[in-house]
Amino acid sequence: MELTAALDRLRRTPFLLDVVRAADDLALTASRAGGRQAVGILRRTIDDEQNQLVAIAAVHALGRVFDDEADDALSELLSSNRAFLREHAAWAFGSRLPRLDAVSRLVACVVQAGFTGMLAQRTLQQWGVSAPDHVALALEGALVAERASDVRTRLVETLGLVSGRVAGRALREIASDTSEHDDVRIAAIAGLGDRRGDERGLILVRDLASVDSDADATGSRTIAHAARLALIDLGDAPAAIRLGDGLTVAQLFLHADIDRGLTRAGAGDNGGVATLLVRLGDALANLDGIDRVLTMSRGDAGAAADSLLDLAARTGADHDFVPVPLLSEPSPQARSWHTRVAAERGIRRALTALGPVDVLHLRMADVGSMAASSVARELGIPVVFTLAPDPHGVIRALDVAGSLTAANFGDIDEQEHYWFRHRLVQRLAADSDHIVLFPRPALRAELQELLGIDIDESPERYTVVPEGIDLATIDDALIEVEARNAARADTARADALDAHDALDGLEELVAALPEHRRGLPIALSVGRLHRVKGMATIVEAWATDATLFDTCNLVIVGGDLVSPSADEQSQLDAIDRVLRENPQAADGLVLAGHRPNDVVSRWLAATRLGSGDIVGASGIYVCGSLKEEFGIAILEALAAGLVVVTPDAGGPATYVDDGVTGILVDTGSATGVRRGMTEAVRIAAEDDCDRVAAARGIVRDRFTVQAMATALERVYTNVAANRRVEGLPLSSTGNAS
Repeated sequence: MELTAALDRLRRTPFLLDVVRAADDLALTASRAGGRQAVGILRRTIDDEQNQLVAIAAVHALGRVFDDEADDALSELLSSNRAFLREHAAWAFGSRLPRLDAVSRLVACVVQAGFTGMLAQRTLQQWGVSAPDHVALALEGALVAERASDVRTRLVETLGLVSGRVAGRALREIASDTSEHDDVRIAAIAGLGDRRGDERGLILVRDLASVDSDADATGSRTIAHAARLALIDLGDAPAAIRLGDGLTVAQLFLHADIDRGLTRAGAGDNGGVATLLVRLGDALANLDGIDRVLTMSRGDAGAAADSLLDLAARTGADHDFVPVPLLSEPSPQARSWHTRVAAERGIRRALTALGPVDVLHLRMADVGSMAASSVARELGIPVVFTLAPDPHGVIRALDVAGSLTAANFGDIDEQEHYWFRHRLVQRLAADSDHIVLFPRPALRAELQELLGIDIDESPERYTVVPEGIDLATIDDALIEVEARNAARADTARADALDAHDALDGLEELVAALPEHRRGLPIALSVGRLHRVKGMATIVEAWATDATLFDTCNLVIVGGDLVSPSADEQSQLDAIDRVLRENPQAADGLVLAGHRPNDVVSRWLAATRLGSGDIVGASGIYVCGSLKEEFGIAILEALAAGLVVVTPDAGGPATYVDDGVTGILVDTGSATGVRRGMTEAVRIAAEDDCDRVAAARGIVRDRFTVQAMATALERVYTNVAANRRVEGLPLSSTGNAS
């Protein structure tokens, strides 16, 4: 049988990524075969606990067999004791007609929360179009049985996605019930914001929004903020003012708290992307062809309502920061999928209230891009997508290393969502109007191998755009540090030396080390405290090498040390293990926590030039990332004239001159990082002016944020013009009902 042969081919396929990519062919074969026999074959494949990867492919193939037996099999999988099978069954059901006896099981998945809950919620949303009352009644029944506020919030949020009178009545009752938990009421109010034409709902929301925002009751203020947002969704707000003939461009990263001062840089997921979007947005807004840039990141409901009403009335062109309330506590990027509904509503609200938006630029295969892509399709906004082989490169690397196998793929995928993210990248690439690529060695071959994309088939859809930095920030920092050091060297001027909080802060941290460690150069690393950034590996490489330890202190910048996230705590625990095994290393290690970007710029300058008697000159910069698509912090270090240690793959390999301006290493182990640090320290000690000039010249000539903005302006202009030529509207100003 053709289906059996297709499954056998999958089992013999040597690389895991190729199996994931071939799953569509299996699904097509299954849809052609159909019938009881095909369902039986797929069921036996799914039951094979020795090959979880092919089992997942079989679940999705089962989703393409359209008969009652396939429905029965998928419905049973929603109650499987293997979590990854429940997840993929909830996903596969989304492409099928409503199965009424599966609704209660999908509701149970919503109750269980997590990634599976998000997928089940999405399927119920799709089924709610053709069977709204049945889905709404199932959710109401679950609400009767559940008392926990977090569970009730998820159920009510799902109810808000369902059309019809049953759901509308329930939402109004919950929104007005003062005995309900605030979070549950807020979910109901947000759902009412999607229901244009519901006059009773509109009157209720207006009443709730009229609560005095200065009232003492925090809960009342929170409810009022949610109602104000719902009123904006219902169109009860002034239309945005069109600024001029230039473009309005939107960009987003929802896993960060982005402000103009980058005060949260390095904490949680506030990494290089957050820094890039601030600098890039400013540079874009300064170009003649762009009137306005909207940078969206997470924020609270009160700030979002105030911000949207204020920004909609602005008449001056600028780079504006738009908070998107996710209505939940901040969570790491990998565990933020549950915010999909709030993200879609917040993004739709911003793009509508501040529109018309001409181009939306998406980066990363995350919940923000997933939500924004859906909204862009709904509103007719063209999308530019920055495509990178993630998670494809990670899957291939783990496959080669032997830590990810067909036998354990499902268990690991349950945490990392590789299969879903792979599919999301496919969809984002297919739906986008234009694709931006990072420079990479063997770019064409890598995209063909990892993503199955042949650039040469449609070269007009792709543009390679290097990322860039604001060189002026680094130049100013170098000037300040040089002036400070010169003043210290001049006895007559030393007493009049101005204090500088950033540099004083670095000196205080290093001065707190034992006295014999003062005056040593430092090895500096800047980034999030996340396993992919390899901070614990850097500490291990330095702490376990006596020569390195004696030569320099190690300064790690990043992370919230006061209230660390789970990812940050994991890295801190790993660093603690290294220190327990190498207790002397504590004498030279500084964990500085997250610092604003302008502070980091001055620390980079001080790493190269030194700072008084505390920090020696000729330090180095170390990036221990397992993957680095391009590397904003690395570029900043090069611009400061530092020798850099970087991954030997991805973006850095295109601009680091190995052995001259930096050292390219395998960052997957402490051995590789240790070798790089040793070589970098040797090169830096030579204090070669030509090397410094070469490093800074590379950045100045090729990697400024102004050059990046100019390249992207051409992309945005062409995308918008093509939409006009095609006769399609650039954007819509109406909310979805």
